[in-house]
Amino acid sequence: MRSGRLSGNSSPESGGNMAYILTVLLLAAGVLGCTEAQQAYSKLPDLYRNGVDLALQQLNSHSAIKNHFLFFKSLDKSDIDIRFGVRFFYHNFYLKVTSCAKGTANADPTKCPFRNNRPLIDCVACYNTYFGKIEPEPKPYIHCVHKPFFNQEVQTKRRIHCDGMNHMSGGGTLLAQKSP
Repeated sequence: MRSGRLSGNSSPESGGNMAYILTVLLLAAGVLGCTEAQQAYSKLPDLYRNGVDLALQQLNSHSAIKNHFLFFKSLDKSDIDIRFGVRFFYHNFYLKVTSCAKGTANADPTKCPFRNNRPLIDCVACYNTYFGKIEPEPKPYIHCVHKPFFNQEVQTKRRIHCDGMNHMSGGGTLLAQKSP
């Protein structure tokens, strides 16, 4: 009597099928991860998405960057209503490299899968908006660093810079204005 295990025949119990099933499961998990990242970006409110887009523009402006990056996930975000239509936005998030070349049009994780052999990029974007538009002054602060180089010093530098932006500086207040 021949056993499927000894004869080398493919059967559900054989190692070949198990490797195939494992491969299919890993690929499915990768596709789900890509879909989750794209959904996370599309679910961001516009003003947070604008900050991610500023970070991607800054990253892509470096000549050393050869691959396309996409938003991966948010770590922390907040917005503070300062006054008179001015809001302060803070967003800490990850960008992740894809298999596509820099400049790929209409890139998304299904077209450009994430690469898992490169470190994440940890980014912070903080900026003021006035009635929904990013203010040019103070200049939006975008800071990105490869995850292995992220440390307490980087975190402190970011916090100090962003904390200094979340108030209106210069100009008088309405209470200090003299009427004509």
